Amino acid sequence: MLDPLLLRSFVAIVDTGSFTRAGERVHLTQSTISQQMRRLETQLGCTLLDRQGGRVTATAQGETLLGTARRILNLLAQAEQQVAEASQQLCLGVPEDFAAGAMTRALARFARDYPQVRLEVMSGLSHDLWQRFAAGELDLALVKQRRGQGQPRAVWPEPIGWVDSRDWPAAGRDPLPLVAFPSAGLYRDEMTAALDARGVRWRIAYVSASLASLQGAVSAGIGVSLLPQRLLQEGQINLSHWPALAPIELALHVSAERGEPLARLAEALTMLCDQVMGPS
Repeated sequence: MLDPLLLRSFVAIVDTGSFTRAGERVHLTQSTISQQMRRLETQLGCTLLDRQGGRVTATAQGETLLGTARRILNLLAQAEQQVAEASQQLCLGVPEDFAAGAMTRALARFARDYPQVRLEVMSGLSHDLWQRFAAGELDLALVKQRRGQGQPRAVWPEPIGWVDSRDWPAAGRDPLPLVAFPSAGLYRDEMTAALDARGVRWRIAYVSASLASLQGAVSAGIGVSLLPQRLLQEGQINLSHWPALAPIELALHVSAERGEPLARLAEALTMLCDQVMGPS
C-alpha cells in the first residue's frame, strides 16, 4: 500500500523542482525527503524522478504516478474535512423559559444553514448554566444574572415582579408561603432578601427547578413567587403595590471565537433576545 506521506513528498518535489524546496513545503529535511523517495521508488520498482540538471523532474513512470498521487491526496484532504465537520459541536445553555417556542425556530434556521454542526442544548437554573460556562463546558450561555457578572456579549433587562393567584391569593397569609426555585435559584435570593428587609415572616411552601411547575403552583394558590413580569399568566395577578426590585438581566455569554458557526449562532441568539426582551 502506498504511503500518503511519500506521495505528498513526491508531489512537492515535482511541483517545486527541488528536494530542498519540497522539504520546506512539507516541513521535512532534505535528507528525509531523499530517503522517502528511495523508499517509494524501491516499492514501485522504477525510477520516478530525473535528478540530472538544475531542476528535478518526473520520469515517464513518475508522470504516470503524479495524477494518481494528486487524486489520492485530494481524497484524503476531503475525508479529513468531512470528519472535522461531522464532529463539530456547539453546546448551548438556556433558561427554561427560552428552551422552546421561538428558541427552537431560531435553532432550526441555524441548523439549516450549518447542517454539519451538531447542537447540544441544555436548560436549567442560571446558576448551574453559568458554572458550566465558566468551566468551559458550554460554548454559549443565556443566563439570568445580577448586573455586572462576567463579560457578556449582550444584555437585556429582565423586570421581575411579585406574582400571586387571582382566585386563591396567598398574599395575606402569615407566615407568607413562598413558591421558589431551589436554593441556588436567583429569584429565590431576591425574594427572601426583600421580605427580610421589610420584616415579613415567610416560609418556603413549594420548591421546583421547573418554571412551568412554579407558575402552576402560584396559579393554584400554593404561594407567592417572584417571576419575570413578561411571563405573567392567566389566573395570576401582579402584586404591583409590593416593593419594586431592581431588574435582573438576561445575559448572553460566548466563549472565545471558534469559527463562523459559533459567531453566527451568537448573532441568531442576539436577534432572538432582541425580539423577546426588546433591544439591549
